Amino acid sequence: MKRLFLICLILFFVTTCVLAQYKVRIAFWNMENFFDPFVDSTKSYNAFTEDGMQHWTKSRFYKKRNNMYKAILAMSENYPIGIIGMCEVENEYVLSAVFEQTPLNKHNYRIVHYEGPDKRGIDPAIVYSLDHFMLVESAVFPYYNPDDPAYHSRDILYAKFIAKEVGVSAGSTSHGDTIHVFVNHWPSRYSGELETVGSRSCSAAILRAKVDSICSSMPEGYQAKVVMMGDLNDCPTDPSVYDVLKARHPSEREKGCFLNLFAKADGLGFEGTLKHQADWQIFDQIIVTEGIMDDREGLHYQMGSARIFAADFLFEEDDVYHGKKLFRTYVGPRYFGGFSDHLPVYIDLIRNSY
Repeated sequence: MKRLFLICLILFFVTTCVLAQYKVRIAFWNMENFFDPFVDSTKSYNAFTEDGMQHWTKSRFYKKRNNMYKAILAMSENYPIGIIGMCEVENEYVLSAVFEQTPLNKHNYRIVHYEGPDKRGIDPAIVYSLDHFMLVESAVFPYYNPDDPAYHSRDILYAKFIAKEVGVSAGSTSHGDTIHVFVNHWPSRYSGELETVGSRSCSAAILRAKVDSICSSMPEGYQAKVVMMGDLNDCPTDPSVYDVLKARHPSEREKGCFLNLFAKADGLGFEGTLKHQADWQIFDQIIVTEGIMDDREGLHYQMGSARIFAADFLFEEDDVYHGKKLFRTYVGPRYFGGFSDHLPVYIDLIRNSY
């Protein structure tokens, strides 16, 4: 009996260990004009200052900071998010205010940010947990349109990470998968959707070329693990995403296409990431290569984990178009003290641990 009990105990232990899974969340959020309250003499745009047209005071800044960290904490479900891509952040100061001066600081976050060419001074950024990832390198890829070389838009931010192995301390150099991350904020539709479609197609072409270069450099038998995320200012079926980037819903897999995990609203938990009048649209997307979907080894996509984070506190009643609308910081010059004009999105990556 003792021997049988011992065998059962060993089998239970082995089975439990094999089935255990390590999970890490990857997220993106357009943080809606997240500026510090200080005048920057090197820039012509200083609307978000105390004496600027938006009357962006320190108290308003700290309220925004607190809103951001509380939403990120809720989205994290009390675990550190592995990688958070963001856009519409002014500089590293506002990021450190969120991730180093709030309860989020217990999660050992680090920042990747470059000052970009946007005329308002807003940039893409990456914040990552040192408990989950080690940064290998980072870079920015400038926007360029050969048909309009005078026009400047946001850079595409790139970072290469090595995933920490399960149970490895933050200070260790032991590592596992290589994950490539691109954070995008494509040209807006401010001048009109049709008038600006070519600009977004240029961003899509730049991204496609960079990811293709990574994929083609992989040794035979290996697939690159690439995560593309961002506010694309286009829907998944628009030409920039569907035709130029060639991103498809996983159910429409085609050779040479990327997989858009936010191509359809079904199963995402909410119908869109921003609202235009009465219509919800999915501008904020996470797109991956086949290597992220391959579950044979290492970190891979947890099926069904793609979500639009739609906590109740991110909304308010829409008295004009009915239903809900996003609880924003500003609407034009009017201050509301909310969160953002976009909802965050996320996916989970998992790895079997032993």
